[in-house]
Amino acid sequence: MAISSAEGMELQDPKMNGALPGGAVDYRQEHEGFLPSHSPSPGRKPAQFMDAPALVSFPGPPPHVCPGLAPYPQFEGKTSFGMSVFNLSNAIMGSGILGLAYAMAHTGVLFFLALLLCIALLSSYSIHLLLTCAGVVGIRAYEQLGQRALGPVGKVVVAAVICLHNVGAMSSYLFIIKSELPLVIGTFLDMDPEGDWFLKGNLLIIIVSVLIILPLALMRHLGYLGYTSGLSLTCMLFFLISVIYKKFQLGCAIGHNETAVERKSPPSLNTSCEAQMFTADSQMFYTVPIMAFAFVCHPEVLPIYTELCRPSKRRMQAVANVSIGAMFCMYALTATFGYLTFYSSVEAEMLHMYSQQDLLILCVRLAVLLAVTLTVPVVLFPIRRALQQLLFPSKAFSWPRHVAIALILLVLVNVLVICVPTIRDIFGVIGSTSAPSLIFILPSVFYLRIVPSEVEPLYSWPKIQALCFGILGVLFMAISLGFMFANWATGQSHVSGH
Repeated sequence: MAISSAEGMELQDPKMNGALPGGAVDYRQEHEGFLPSHSPSPGRKPAQFMDAPALVSFPGPPPHVCPGLAPYPQFEGKTSFGMSVFNLSNAIMGSGILGLAYAMAHTGVLFFLALLLCIALLSSYSIHLLLTCAGVVGIRAYEQLGQRALGPVGKVVVAAVICLHNVGAMSSYLFIIKSELPLVIGTFLDMDPEGDWFLKGNLLIIIVSVLIILPLALMRHLGYLGYTSGLSLTCMLFFLISVIYKKFQLGCAIGHNETAVERKSPPSLNTSCEAQMFTADSQMFYTVPIMAFAFVCHPEVLPIYTELCRPSKRRMQAVANVSIGAMFCMYALTATFGYLTFYSSVEAEMLHMYSQQDLLILCVRLAVLLAVTLTVPVVLFPIRRALQQLLFPSKAFSWPRHVAIALILLVLVNVLVICVPTIRDIFGVIGSTSAPSLIFILPSVFYLRIVPSEVEPLYSWPKIQALCFGILGVLFMAISLGFMFANWATGQSHVSGH
């Protein structure tokens, strides 16, 4: 996730070929404000973005470059392939992993895995569209692609969608901290989490935000957060291993598992230890947005591309494919073994199904808390970049502004988490609006508008595919929202977070 360049940059270096022509804008100040500045070693050729020239050959300067300006910067990315995979995987991974077993209970094992695979493949294809557009116009920021495709309105729309999506994701992470941290501390101290003021979730999320999240969010470059990304992914891997182990330890946990909450399954669900391969109910139209929400990483793809060592379209696509593949495996295994432990009795947040006194589950809670805490700063980066693009598009990097935006965002999200008792339905709306917009609709619009007709005619197969892809996103959004509003009208509302 996270960013490079004055937090959103149209990567061109006007001074590569000498003096600036009259009236040209010097973008280098903006780049130096966010991207680390590297001077190539003596005798070493600077790395450049290598994909665009191979995509299209223009008779003169490319259309996005003023005459006399070099189209591609001599910026050398520092982030390795592996660290980029860590960053993008951490951007994909969300709190929705805790609710995927619940999603499987409402779709069936085979149907769930088929849907999850389809969404993973579609997400990879949409990243291909983004990278192709970025290669044609030499832009490495999602918002700038919106402006290039649709003008100033496109830039505003993209920034708003990114902010909506990531504020929802940050809120879901802080909600997990709010609900799980008092439980963990209370278990360690052998105290009632509801009885002592210093164990209140609202106080604890403020403390965590100030002491841990804010310092990480103030870091200037994404590459350094790769280490926290690796630790976060390790914690979620431990969660997965524990879920698998508990399945074999508990067998069928229905009826004899020790939990703190009384559970009631809807009459339509099978409460026996029998796995359903295919099933469908009204809650299925919540679970599909959850799965889509779980694969959204598109605002982070282009900034990670910017900082990638030896950047090229093929290399970045490989980063995306490895990250999506790894997350698909984690999601599928977690959902399958969680569902096969509790079957149709599983709750939207699977950790609530296990005994609070279980030492292994206590360690899992700690690991999940650590993972979501370290992910919040990575999610915050694109929101800050979007705000920079909207409010300060031509300003050089400024530490006071950098700090102020992070503080304001954290305060707003903390207030939201403290004041709203549950935002599960809000997550349903976000998963039905921002997720299809970022995965389906915007990448297809970018491709149709940006890729020149000389390269891909309007009626060529790639553009027809992109058009169908966008239409699929619109249908997905309309159907999901329609069924969600219908469930609200009938008083049935169950959804989990990202």
